[in-house]
Amino acid sequence: RLRDAAPAGWEVCIISADTVSDGDGGAAPHDEVLAAVASAEAYVGFGLSRDLFLAAPGLRWVHSAAAGVRSLLFPEMRASTVILTNSAGVHAEPMAETVLGGVLYLLRGLDLARARQRERRWDRAAFVGAETPMREVRDCRALIIGAGGIGSAIARRLTALGAACVGVRRHPERGVPHGFARVVGPDAWEALLPESDLLILSAPATAETQALVGRAALERLPGRAIVVNVARGSLLDETALAELIAAGRLRGAVLDVFETEPLPAESPLWGLSSVVITPHVSAVSPRGFWERELELIIDNWHRYVGGAPMRNVVDKEAGY
Repeated sequence: RLRDAAPAGWEVCIISADTVSDGDGGAAPHDEVLAAVASAEAYVGFGLSRDLFLAAPGLRWVHSAAAGVRSLLFPEMRASTVILTNSAGVHAEPMAETVLGGVLYLLRGLDLARARQRERRWDRAAFVGAETPMREVRDCRALIIGAGGIGSAIARRLTALGAACVGVRRHPERGVPHGFARVVGPDAWEALLPESDLLILSAPATAETQALVGRAALERLPGRAIVVNVARGSLLDETALAELIAAGRLRGAVLDVFETEPLPAESPLWGLSSVVITPHVSAVSPRGFWERELELIIDNWHRYVGGAPMRNVVDKEAGY
């Protein structure tokens, strides 16, 4: 499809060497990539390392198949006129389904059911009575930090099941994306924590979001709250989260990203049955990803050649 879609006069060089798609990408480049990029005008891949950027003096457009671009914003990239685009929104659908699955798992007490199943024990006591953890989505209020493509996809699903969703975005004046009841700015979300049953992180990793949700914020959540992180591990205090869950102060968590990846074996999160851990794979959807990614690449390629505004252009100063 890429070769067939190439504008007139363009040569497409497809690298055969393996690449690394984890996180923002940008692993040390293979010699094959270094040789090919030396004369390239456009680069498409999973991230881009500084060494690769410096080896390509003719680059005018870089596209990353990852949504996060923090590792690409080295000084030379920031100072350049190279157009940087990312894949924000491409991963939204499978990530939103992962979030929904994890939230339902905890709301319906399936973590308790699995524990009793392993013990071959029929025990209804934990599921009934005044202290039951069993809840319906329609009884939940969700605070979603990051109201972009991923956050909106999550909100649409939760709203369809009856939840009330409030989004947090940098520029709330730009409107309320579909799925949200309302949006607030970065200065207003902490006041909403005491009434938030679900705290969901889907914002990009930037200087402003570094350590955004710390112990003080987590302690303001109600005891029944579930914390979800499909953004980046740098946004969340994992130590405080683990301690509060272990103490019964929070219901649980759904975590796909971590401060250190792979998550160290000694992390207390591994031992908490009410924490759902996935190894940074919430976006995985082989067919869906490539359908959406190829459409974005090809459309942007023709926009670039035609001088039209491109999609998913990264604000290098904002970081996304």
